[in-house]
Amino acid sequence: MNYWWTSDYHFSHFNIIRYCKRPFETVEEMNETIIRRHNERVKSNDTVFFLGDFIFKGGKEGGVEKYRQFEKRLNGKFIFIKGNHDRNNSLRTIITKMYIHYGSKDICMTHRAEDADPSVP
Repeated sequence: MNYWWTSDYHFSHFNIIRYCKRPFETVEEMNETIIRRHNERVKSNDTVFFLGDFIFKGGKEGGVEKYRQFEKRLNGKFIFIKGNHDRNNSLRTIITKMYIHYGSKDICMTHRAEDADPSVP
């Protein structure tokens, strides 16, 4: 089992293609490429700490459970931490910050670096 940290997939967020100059023509192309690349690295028994912005407003296709359709296609067991675009989407995570001790390091996991508290061990 491995541990992975990632963020900002922005599934079904068409404008993120333009904002971040992602090399895709459509959200479908972007979504499928992200899923394929994720699954090339992450195995089914791995743990994935997802640090925010998983899906955009539940996806244009709609439905408050839309994120689950993406999550089911991705390898790994997910722990979701809320990102700045996770206010009005279907993800509904309540975790905004998490601390773990990994190896000999204390790690603060949050979407935005400025939300980390360096004084907390």
